[in-house]
Amino acid sequence: MYLNEREHPGRPAAPAPPPVVPPAGPAGTGPDLAALLTGLQLTDSAFPSGFYTLSHSLEGYAHAGAVDAATLPSLLEDLLVHGVGPADATALALAHRAAASGDLDAVADIDEHLFATKLGREMRQASTRTGRQLLDLGAEVFDRPSITAYFDRVRRREAPGTQAVAAGVIYAATGVPVRQAVAADLFAFCASFAGAALRLRLTDHRKAQTLLRGAAPVIERVVEEALRRELADVGATVFASDVMSGRHERAEARLFAS
Repeated sequence: MYLNEREHPGRPAAPAPPPVVPPAGPAGTGPDLAALLTGLQLTDSAFPSGFYTLSHSLEGYAHAGAVDAATLPSLLEDLLVHGVGPADATALALAHRAAASGDLDAVADIDEHLFATKLGREMRQASTRTGRQLLDLGAEVFDRPSITAYFDRVRRREAPGTQAVAAGVIYAATGVPVRQAVAADLFAFCASFAGAALRLRLTDHRKAQTLLRGAAPVIERVVEEALRRELADVGATVFASDVMSGRHERAEARLFAS
């Protein structure tokens, strides 16, 4: 405790400690801000990974008349809690940790496991197409050796290159903390889902923002659950979504790739 002159007459007051200034990153940004900017860039719909060409089975639900504006929030929550969370988000967290430690063999094992849990061909193709595009662009934009090294494995067909694992590798290489990385990718999923709902005329622009805000506490819970899981836990249990995806795959007219 610092004591003032009134408590000890004649003794000068102790000087205040100097402010703690975080080390500057590139262009004067602190480490937290640099990570935030990376996350914002990767989750922006303008980032051409192809993630925003997907409806995540929502178009199948729409074709079947199984979803409307009132049931969109509950469908999104179910997909987060029982689908993306235990599958892609968990794999992303595991891949991030493995990539951060330099173990690309472990990353490839996680990649293979996640790929094997995707039951439908459409979902597998969508995941690997966006994942490979993400690695290709990430290697160019961020210029990190580990991204290029893993993309080389994917190009040699030594790993499938699923979107979630590709994102984990890129987030780890760019110094984005694992919790922030998982949260960012889950938000990207929700934004993609909301964008698909807009184009399918299941909602409007204002209600889409309410949908995203309502998903925030679900994302927080799903992040913490994903960080606690192990590789054996990776896998979704959203069988209705798998059915809708299978029907969508054979539909005569499709707006989205999944």
